[in-house]
Amino acid sequence: MTGPAMLQLRSVSRHFGGLQVLQDVNLAVPAGGIFGLIGPNGAGKTTVFNLVTGLLAPSRGEIELDGTSLLGRAPHRITQAGIARTFQNIRLFKAMSLIDNVVVGMHRHLHAGWPATLLALPRFRAEERRARERARELLSWVRLEHKADERADALSYGEQRKLELARALATEPRLLLLDEPVAGMNSTEKTELMREIAHIRDRGYTVFMIEHDMRFVMGLCEQIAVLNFGRVIAQGEPAQIRRDPQVIEAYLGRDDEDGGESRSETGNSGAALG
Repeated sequence: MTGPAMLQLRSVSRHFGGLQVLQDVNLAVPAGGIFGLIGPNGAGKTTVFNLVTGLLAPSRGEIELDGTSLLGRAPHRITQAGIARTFQNIRLFKAMSLIDNVVVGMHRHLHAGWPATLLALPRFRAEERRARERARELLSWVRLEHKADERADALSYGEQRKLELARALATEPRLLLLDEPVAGMNSTEKTELMREIAHIRDRGYTVFMIEHDMRFVMGLCEQIAVLNFGRVIAQGEPAQIRRDPQVIEAYLGRDDEDGGESRSETGNSGAALG
């Protein structure tokens, strides 16, 4: 069940030189739910995530988390505020074990200090034990606890995406941003991850995702916003989005006045809208 807006973007625009990538974007991501952002390739979806996480600054507009502005904050400060993110391109320490990858995500919660760490004092040992117990718990959420001591580069592509999700959760976020979480997964892996993300939501996390797989989005998200050419053209429940004429046109194109047919960069991927 969703609550009031946790994340808000108000009249957000972003220019790269003369190129206007986002134009007056307004979004409200409710607390306690799963919110999807979709749109054709080049619509500006990843730019939204980069703005929210501080990798880019908006040209104008406001971004707030629980009513507090995120503008001007460094990315690590935004992580400390309670936002975690996965990326389109998997970013793991592949020579490290799964459990060590997840423990790395907990660094902001570890307070033993370098003298205790260097000397392996009891405080450090106790903190490390708690961190590894928590890491195993998070790996169990994505069904990887049985591989906790294996190297990350031994995982399948889909499993690596799940590990990245567990590491993002290790930062103890309130808001979890997922950038194309099922890219490269087969249908079985997608079904499993859909169930696991729903469980994460049920544990009290808010999820904001970008995804091209329409069946995945429509089956999981309570609210969806659609970007096209840097503007929000629709926002609502999946059934509303599926029927929206502007959304259908953005994904499938339409016949032009000369009888030709224009198509979005996503090709026929919008067929899943129906």
